[in-house]
Amino acid sequence: MSGPERGEPLLDLNSDLGEGFGVWRLGDDEALLAVVTSANVACGFHAGDPTTMRRVCEAAARRGVAVGAQVSYRDLAGFGRRFVDVDPGELADEVLYQIGALEACARAAGVTVSYVKPHGALYNAAVWHEGQASAVVAGVRAFGDLPVLGLPGSRLLAAAEDAGLLAVPEAFADRGYTPEGTLVPRGAPGALLTETAPIVERALRLAERGEIVAVDGTVLTTPARSLCVHGDTPGAVAHAEAVREALISAGVLLRPFAAA
Repeated sequence: MSGPERGEPLLDLNSDLGEGFGVWRLGDDEALLAVVTSANVACGFHAGDPTTMRRVCEAAARRGVAVGAQVSYRDLAGFGRRFVDVDPGELADEVLYQIGALEACARAAGVTVSYVKPHGALYNAAVWHEGQASAVVAGVRAFGDLPVLGLPGSRLLAAAEDAGLLAVPEAFADRGYTPEGTLVPRGAPGALLTETAPIVERALRLAERGEIVAVDGTVLTTPARSLCVHGDTPGAVAHAEAVREALISAGVLLRPFAAA
């Protein structure tokens, strides 16, 4: 993770945004758009609606933040965090549909969708589920040559590479890791980092040494080019602001991976 000009560490900061729905609001999109370099925008299947999508795209455009499609299972009631054994062909079409919906909002804001990242249960399933990983990639490929953001070593990134797409490995500043390098399931002990200090420490260690420490102390080496700071957890904005400040102070260049 080195800068192209002077050898500085280079990192993208991404966050899940636009996850309100109708009159309901989740997280502070405006505050996080002042921090991150890439915005994973909900496309209406786990959260989000046309007005929210367009509003976030417009705000991202004003701040120069890259817009990414955060695609999900069709699961509004479960916030996309429940596995759905959907037919691969149908899943590919639903991924394509979601990207297209966000692209319309992005174009209205004068920008375009720059990448795709699965959300929640779909993200986790695509780590190991060959059929669903391939279906996500097929949906992306049907839309165009967009980069795919995912967990290092996942079936998703392997399928993206096989399809000729840019596969971008990411890490999480505020999620627990198993010794195998996967995410600790939500609801299990150690799934979330809730204090600012360890979240900042995680970000700095990743940027400077390419390492993440699992819940049992195992040191994992990761090639992550993007770091996710969640926007729907208590104190999310303060965590994200502290991460950004610490990274910049350490000489890390923050920019969208799509522009790196």
